[in-house]
Amino acid sequence: MNGRLVMALVAALAAPAAAMAEPVQNVQVGPRPYWLVEAMDPGPLKAALQQCAEERLAPTAFSIGHRGAPLMFPEHTREAYLAAARMGAGVLECDVTFTQDRELVCRHSQCDLHTTTDVLAVPELAARCSEPFTPADPGSGREASARCCTSDFTLAEFRRLQGKMDGSNPQAASVGEYMRGTAAWRTDLHASRGTLMTHAESIELFKSLGVKMTPELKAPEVVMPFQGDYSQQDYARQLIEEYKAAGVPPQDVFPQSFDLEDVRYWIREAPAFGAQAVFLEGREAGDPASLERGMRELAEEGVRIIAPPLYMLVALDEQQRIVPSAYARAAKAAGLDIIAWSLERSGPMAGGGGWYYQSIAPAIDGDGDVMTLLDVLAREVGVRGVFSDWPGTVTYYANCMGLE
Repeated sequence: MNGRLVMALVAALAAPAAAMAEPVQNVQVGPRPYWLVEAMDPGPLKAALQQCAEERLAPTAFSIGHRGAPLMFPEHTREAYLAAARMGAGVLECDVTFTQDRELVCRHSQCDLHTTTDVLAVPELAARCSEPFTPADPGSGREASARCCTSDFTLAEFRRLQGKMDGSNPQAASVGEYMRGTAAWRTDLHASRGTLMTHAESIELFKSLGVKMTPELKAPEVVMPFQGDYSQQDYARQLIEEYKAAGVPPQDVFPQSFDLEDVRYWIREAPAFGAQAVFLEGREAGDPASLERGMRELAEEGVRIIAPPLYMLVALDEQQRIVPSAYARAAKAAGLDIIAWSLERSGPMAGGGGWYYQSIAPAIDGDGDVMTLLDVLAREVGVRGVFSDWPGTVTYYANCMGLE
């Protein structure tokens, strides 16, 4: 072994874990995007995407790692974030919630530890869950259940946990059976290591990777003000303060919330960050006139970016072709930017694609339709980015179509 290599290994082993990452130069999207292109119906789009098969790929902000890369890695873990960055995701997401001692951590839900971590396998912690594990009772039809929240534990206790693939077995008679619930179309192959992260740690990791950041302030599942004096505004303020403390430029941060009041708070109290705040759309589409009026009102309040689920942005025309929805047209008419969620979260597509594809289900009959939808979102709806559970798919498309 040469001296230079020895020195590099020593330096790497001595470096803090969060500092060992660096911007990805050699993007690797894996075989899935190529497999999806091959599955497409013949036509100009398929031919265009095939032409890019041997091109060198680059990171792109159009590709957003939804919880990292949870199609194959435990969500909101260091390993999932590194995988997403390797696949060229130019934006990474930390869903933010808080612990018992009010420390911010990355979890999709305040109360999902029983399905996304090994907490139930740690007896002294499992005993303190909001609802300890209860086995299934076939006689009464009762399903197995548990409810473990970040707010049940201190940060020090949270750090004892390991992430796992999200899932549970509702027919389980034991904790071990309950924890084995990964969907058949995902994998446990990369679940042997799942390093949980605080929000502050995610910021440092994302900085070292050279990516932009999109934290989502998750709705609390405890009564607020928490412990009598920790209010929703305190929570929203704390999220922004951690970016300020880390010296992150506001233009690199896209704070998100389903609660419009959070977005209004950031616009009012932290305008440099609020300028890129994302309103996660949960409203159902109404008639075109009310849609247009509602979009204008959002824009007048200072909201610049909205993020609805995939199905709200598309519809089918009389020829059963995927086209922009009335909702999408109203948003663009109001001057709002759009981010879509979440691609690659539905498993095999032969059955119509499930919840995320409900508005276009009759046109979805195979996995290649993922690329068709992505093309409509990019070229016809005009979204600025797409969340994906396997961001390599979006990275491949964006590179092929010249999107940054």
